[in-house]
Amino acid sequence: MSSVRMDKWLWAARFFKTRALASRACELGRVESNQQTAKASRIVKLGDMLQITNEGGIFSIEVLMLSEVRGSAAVAQGMYRESAESKELRLKVAEERKAMLQGDGVTEGRPSKRDRRLIHRFRGR
Repeated sequence: MSSVRMDKWLWAARFFKTRALASRACELGRVESNQQTAKASRIVKLGDMLQITNEGGIFSIEVLMLSEVRGSAAVAQGMYRESAESKELRLKVAEERKAMLQGDGVTEGRPSKRDRRLIHRFRGR
């Protein structure tokens, strides 16, 4: 196998849960191949440099292996090599996001009776 469709490869490498999501990401311009926006039907070859944006962050990778079938996560991670800068940037963004969520003090669910009393007192009712 010398080439694979972009959407199949993204699905097989586990960047997206379904092939339809991979195709949609290509339509929205969230996938670049060698600094060019990639369509779902674009051919992926060994050595291609891809930049993929998904809910996990922005991945800058090099294609090491081709596959049309989805395998285990260990096999999927062997299909590409992520650049060191990409890893550092994603970890930094994840830490910032985590810090923002912790610093908010947002509670889950409805306020308790005590919380409602404090809210009413704060609002001056």
